[in-house]
Amino acid sequence: MPAQFRAELVDVVIRVEEFATAQQLEAVGMADKWQLSGLYEGRPLPDQSIWESGRIPPVISLFRQPLLAEMRQTGVGLEELVRHVVIHEAGHHFGFSDAEMHALERSRD
Repeated sequence: MPAQFRAELVDVVIRVEEFATAQQLEAVGMADKWQLSGLYEGRPLPDQSIWESGRIPPVISLFRQPLLAEMRQTGVGLEELVRHVVIHEAGHHFGFSDAEMHALERSRD
């Protein structure tokens, strides 16, 4: 991550779990635990206020088993997959939608 983005992610917790919970899957409208490799849970920066306090910090969860399955299926290295998922989920922290992030990725290619 470029330094300018890292500074804004200092309070974001990154954790690794085997799979998403049923509640996490439901929150994103998914049923198959193998399809979700990462998730941002928190209030995006554009929606935050300096007057708020006492909130639980935002969390980026990485789901190990789906990431390993994707690595085996695609041949893409684990480091590259993790980097992609972290950057994607960090995009949600900055207030980008999935569609906006996909458009940015396509414009980069």
